Amino acid sequence: MRQHHRTACVIASLLLIAAAGTSSSAAAPTKAPDRAGPTPLGQIVPAPMKVEPGGAGFEITAKTLIRVGGDPDERRIAEYLAGILRPSTGYRLPVTDREGEGGIRLRISAEPENKVLGGTGYRVISTRGSLTITSWSATGLRHGVQTVRQQLPAAVEKKTPQRGPWRIAGGTIKDMPRYAYRGAMLDVSRHFFPVEHVKRYIDQLALYKMNKLHLHLSDDQGWRIAIDSWPRLATYGGSTQVGGGPGGYYTKDQYKDIVAYASSRGLQVIPEIDMPGHTNAALASYAELNCNGVAPPLYTGTNVGFSSLCVNKDVTYEFVDDVVRELAALTPGGSVHIGGDEAHSTSDEDFVTFMGKVQPVVAKYGKTVMGWHQLAGANPAKDAVVQYWGYDRTGQAERDQVVNAAKKGTKLVLSPADRAYLDMKYDKDTPLGLTWAGYVEVQRAYDWDPGTYLQGAPADAVLGVEAPLWTETLSTPAHLDYMAFPRLPGIAELGWSPAATHDWGAYKGRLAGQAPRWDALGINYYKSPQVPWPAER
Repeated sequence: MRQHHRTACVIASLLLIAAAGTSSSAAAPTKAPDRAGPTPLGQIVPAPMKVEPGGAGFEITAKTLIRVGGDPDERRIAEYLAGILRPSTGYRLPVTDREGEGGIRLRISAEPENKVLGGTGYRVISTRGSLTITSWSATGLRHGVQTVRQQLPAAVEKKTPQRGPWRIAGGTIKDMPRYAYRGAMLDVSRHFFPVEHVKRYIDQLALYKMNKLHLHLSDDQGWRIAIDSWPRLATYGGSTQVGGGPGGYYTKDQYKDIVAYASSRGLQVIPEIDMPGHTNAALASYAELNCNGVAPPLYTGTNVGFSSLCVNKDVTYEFVDDVVRELAALTPGGSVHIGGDEAHSTSDEDFVTFMGKVQPVVAKYGKTVMGWHQLAGANPAKDAVVQYWGYDRTGQAERDQVVNAAKKGTKLVLSPADRAYLDMKYDKDTPLGLTWAGYVEVQRAYDWDPGTYLQGAPADAVLGVEAPLWTETLSTPAHLDYMAFPRLPGIAELGWSPAATHDWGAYKGRLAGQAPRWDALGINYYKSPQVPWPAER
């Protein structure tokens, strides 16, 4: 099960939460960037598809211009790049559409060399006089910018002027993703995270070329999105969280702000309203959603599987229609996630009935259905996407149900709990997180292949991967950092990089090279003994 009965371990973890924010395991900040030479071309995360090193390479100086053409996306992305570079370099780095040689050039172009890399691929060409980033699309151009960012010294992430030089190794990178879906999930229901914290996480995801942010907006402990037609969902259902506390929710304007910010970083938001289980916050807000017409109290614990919408009431589907309608109108992306896991208080027959009525509602408002892998046993819609969260001990019958659905055309996103769940403890001494799926050290999170993980599933059924981060024991950005890093970049690499590049021995060295960047960004990471971190200087 996704979370099991775990109150005791959660209480123990909560007593240690404060320790993670100042944990001695976090790496100490490094000093000035190494002047010995630039990062070797392609020594980044995720690993690029093709790297052709050579030549002197490019150096950013006080005279560097950032050149764009007439496409407004080029200018927006150039300003984003300049916003990263200006504080640390201290240079003006003006963005200009004036023609000229040299400088940094950003181009969206349908030339054949870009088209062959698809809609999200890119090229980076670094020479003595110029640095060129090109792509067929704005999305690909954004990915190219993140590659250039990682090729620069880590001190480029600082917000105050730093010592250079600001060199990028010479040569060419040609790159495109293995999978179209490279996601992360943030649970804002167990503990609420305000807009600025979500934006911080989005920035971290963008650095590693992830393109989906799955927001878990409702659960037993809290409802986190304003719904005009059912206002008490947010004002009452959102008024608490695990362990008590004020909770919170996003207004529609705040949610739209998150969606727009994610889009500016190349990510699409996928909202989740978990149902028919994990619904106590809704049931407490509106008595008529309960079969007995009695609203339960708000819930601040962590046990699961006890709540359910009333499948046989018409008002249940009026509620679902209103929520999906309002959420779909706020979300430009193509999917709405309807949950469906751990509905232990709903009979199998009622579960199938419920999903049979809810999936058409999602389609009615122009969205594709996503659901946890239990949806595979409830006649998934033709274009539905099933998110698999099972693990090594998951029974064969449950796996077979997912595989059979995939053979019939259902698409899969893989989030195996004992590999991709970022809230699992690293080891017995980890002060945060849970253990129901076992300990998940950095190598375990990286060392699996999405293409072969579910034996029997057609390779073309796998859309990609997602790293969920559940927050029963996490309540601050430092907590999120500590559990996501250094595992999140590994999941990103599984989604992006060619299978041929997959090698733990090579990856752990590239991962270690990210540590000074995390220090510069203020990311509080776990210093795993499995990774050869650079010596403190």
